[in-house]
This record gives sequence, structure tokens and C-alpha cells, in this order.
Amino acid sequence: MEEPKYRIRALHTPDTVTVYQAYTPGIGLPAAREGRFPATWKRDRMTWIKPSFLWMMYRCGWGAKEGQETVLAVEITREGFEWALRNACLSHYVRGFHPDQASWKRQLGQAPARVQWDPERDLHLRPLPYRSLQLGLSGEASRRYADEWTVSVTDVTPLAHDVHALVRAGDLAAAGRLLPREGPYPAPEGLLDHLRVPDPAPSPPVTAP
Repeated sequence: MEEPKYRIRALHTPDTVTVYQAYTPGIGLPAAREGRFPATWKRDRMTWIKPSFLWMMYRCGWGAKEGQETVLAVEITREGFEWALRNACLSHYVRGFHPDQASWKRQLGQAPARVQWDPERDLHLRPLPYRSLQLGLSGEASRRYADEWTVSVTDVTPLAHDVHALVRAGDLAAAGRLLPREGPYPAPEGLLDHLRVPDPAPSPPVTAP
């Protein structure tokens, strides 16, 4: 079956969903040790969370990029995750999907969360034809994420390094077996309607005169 262009794929339980972030060791290690973000984590800044492990690997270079050396798996409540999605808007204007650019800008300024759909990645971090969710949290959403929704924080930097080593060795089967088991997230009906841009209808065939 063909993978739909817009679908949340994530490691999830009946009550939680796992998202990924990468930080400096000064932030990431205390967060993993305490199971929550430290006071030095700025709750007034926008933070981006990613349900896709491989998209996080693409973003942080398998934990090798400066400032992103500690990769965290953050388990949060599904209730909080869905609250953020319900109150999010797209991070970019889409003609024909939004009423006009001015109304989109108003939404963007008021929404506590925003969504981007970026190409999912394979084990070589090459883009795939379907999209992966990125969820940006600011203001109320950022504070709730850190202080209410977070259930656990795990340092998965060793996992990132192990998968990368297997990819470099050419053992993609073994690398794939180590990946988190991300499946379609059971989003409630209508939850993503304001965040998924429908594909344009195909043009009718041109008939010869």
C-alpha cells in the first residue's frame, strides 16, 4: 500500500508518544538524568519536536553536529501532543488553503504551535516521497511541554551512533532492526484537517480538436 503524503508516524503507546530533540550535553545530559528539562532550558523560546527518529538523525547529523551532540527521546502525553496539533497552524502560507496571507499571519502570530511537513528520510538520510511532521512549540505550548506533558527523557545518543555505524558498514538490515518501531499515529478524526494541504486535483485530459 502506498504511504500517504501526510501522516504522523511515531513510536506511541495508548497514553504517550515519543518525540526527538538534540541538544548540547549541558542541556541534554541533565534532562536525561532528571527525566525532565532543567531550569536552564528556556521555556519562552520556540522548540521543535520530531516524532521521526531518522528525520532527527538528518537534522543533527547522527549526533555529530555542534550543539546537537546529545540526542533525546522525549516521551510526552498524547493528550498534550494532540492539544498542540489542535492549536497549531502551518508554518508557511499556502494559496488556496488559507483564506489569504493576512489571515494566515494572524494565525501564526496567535498560535502556540506550528507545523512543518518535511520529506521523511531513509537510512542514508535521503528524502522519501512522503512527509514527516515537525511540531514547533512556543509560549504556552513550550511551557506545557517541559513542565506538564513530559513523561520521560532518555539519552538515545548511543543508539544514534550504533545505527550510524551499521549504515556506514553497509549493514542496513541490522541498522533497521535497531530503529524505534514507528507506526501510524491514531490521530482522532479531523485533528489534522487544518494542517494537511490536499494534493491539487489532476488536470482533465486534453482531447484533440
